[in-house]
Amino acid sequence: MLNRREFLRAMEACMALAAVCGFSATAQAEAIPDDVLFAEPQPFPEDFVTNLARSLSEKPFGESKVKLPEALSKLTYDQYRDIRFRADQSLWKDQPPGFSMDLFHTGFVYNTPVDIHVVSDGQQRKLNYVPGLFSFGPSIPTPPKGDMDLHYSGLRVRYRLNKPDYQDEFAVFQGASYFRAVAKDQVYGLSARGLAIDTAQPKGEEFPEFRQFWIRKPEPDSPSLVVYALLDSPSCAGAYRFTIRPGEETLMDVELKLFARRDLTHVGFAPLTSMFFFDDTNRARVDDFRSAVHDSDGLSMQTGQGEWLWRPLSNPSTLQISAFVDTSPRGFGLMQRKRQYAEYLDLEARYERRPSLWVEPVGDWGSGHVELVEIPSDREMNDNIVAYWRPKDVVTKGTEYSLTYRLHWGNAWPLVPPLVAQAVFAGSGLNVEQTRRQFIIEFTGGDLTGEILADVKASAGEVVNVVPHFNSETGGYRLSFELDPKGADTIEIRAILKRDGKPATETWLYRWTA
Repeated sequence: MLNRREFLRAMEACMALAAVCGFSATAQAEAIPDDVLFAEPQPFPEDFVTNLARSLSEKPFGESKVKLPEALSKLTYDQYRDIRFRADQSLWKDQPPGFSMDLFHTGFVYNTPVDIHVVSDGQQRKLNYVPGLFSFGPSIPTPPKGDMDLHYSGLRVRYRLNKPDYQDEFAVFQGASYFRAVAKDQVYGLSARGLAIDTAQPKGEEFPEFRQFWIRKPEPDSPSLVVYALLDSPSCAGAYRFTIRPGEETLMDVELKLFARRDLTHVGFAPLTSMFFFDDTNRARVDDFRSAVHDSDGLSMQTGQGEWLWRPLSNPSTLQISAFVDTSPRGFGLMQRKRQYAEYLDLEARYERRPSLWVEPVGDWGSGHVELVEIPSDREMNDNIVAYWRPKDVVTKGTEYSLTYRLHWGNAWPLVPPLVAQAVFAGSGLNVEQTRRQFIIEFTGGDLTGEILADVKASAGEVVNVVPHFNSETGGYRLSFELDPKGADTIEIRAILKRDGKPATETWLYRWTA
């Protein structure tokens, strides 16, 4: 299994290597000739990828793997890291408006062929496989030759995100339908996916793959980059269009059209994948010097009725699946609220700089639920959290399903202070008498003036000693209460502070398990 921490360290190391090798806007490069790098141009009408996906869905699924030469077929992770895209070959690196693109080689676990095309002036040109785009380090026994077609495994894009003379990588598409991005001053953390099928189901999960990409060459004055993707799997095919704008908050507008090969009874749209190991709420199974370890610490959601929900994440001892039923949701996301180094004490992982990711629906998504999957994990290298929107109705075979949404990669959501206070801390432990579990929740923000009353409910057991009081240290409110399970194995807790009968805070949700 790929060591997750090593993977993230490798990405940071690659970024540092890029600086040494000259990924700057002023670097000079001898480009590979166009007739070697590009195939012959072909027309690219706006509906090209949609028509391709529709046609593909009418045929049986055909799995495809790259036939790698023996020297590349059994690479270790460290060996794969020794294949690096050459800094002087980034597409468009010296051209306005400042975007550039690198490619990823096949090998290691990346053996699905990915074809990449550049779109300009209504024409598409496939990028031929050219080994000269890469440097092959000493751990690669026999570098590939130019007469092989090993395709590519993905791409990354760069922009002058943090400095005017340096192109930082800010988005990566590689591996199945996974992609990730960062905003200014951030490091990689959680990921998004194109689609989730049969997640946490007994028959096993299906992982659709992005098989082709088309990247539109940006206009000189364009603040955005457009990426098209063709998705394929045994159950469906799909056409995606990403409009990406990097900055203080990196935005991705996602437009998808899905064509089902079978009835999709358990499908997740706008899926997010993250890691939660432990924090102050429950660290009984963890022996670690740090205060918290996670890429995300909670699921945030704004319902169709405008209620704000906050569900702290957990690392359970058994698989946990939660459903937050709603109609026309206004948004949901996996958030990283702790933003201070002192809250993690990790100089290497820098969890305080990991992005939050908010999904903003465009249009009416109808009825369904946000599904949260929490998987037991004994290591921080494992992504064990998944969240997605699951529509109430089945996506039936032979139909076309369309959805549009915006992804916000940044430090927080909403960007402006909400009308209600947020839960900025939650912790639990045995009470003084060692008889019940005590919970402490700190709320800050919003308007917490006047008479504040607490409303705490539990699906089983008994809640006692409910006390809300003003916290002069934070200017917010602290809510404390105790839970007596009375033999229950699982209890859903719901807590909120109110003023004049109306919400003064978001609703804090928690699933306690014995």
